[in-house]
Amino acid sequence: MTRWWHNNEDEGYDYGPEDEWEDEEELIDGVGFMDPGGNSALRAATPSNPRIHPCPTCEQPNRLTAIDVSRGYQCDRCADRLERGYD
Repeated sequence: MTRWWHNNEDEGYDYGPEDEWEDEEELIDGVGFMDPGGNSALRAATPSNPRIHPCPTCEQPNRLTAIDVSRGYQCDRCADRLERGYD
């Protein structure tokens, strides 16, 4: 179980062990990120959350899980292109 906290006096807050949060808070319906610590917001594929949905932007098959679709996401390639101003 990973625990994180931040201490930054310049910004007027001091999070300590009493304010820690845990990885479990990143789970949605028991599913974590596809690439924990990476840039992707997509959820991991699991037997109950398979990657079977196409990207709504590029229409490539098997890019998103049901959780990704319910959150309005697109595939990482399309999201990266949009964020970098290529589209």
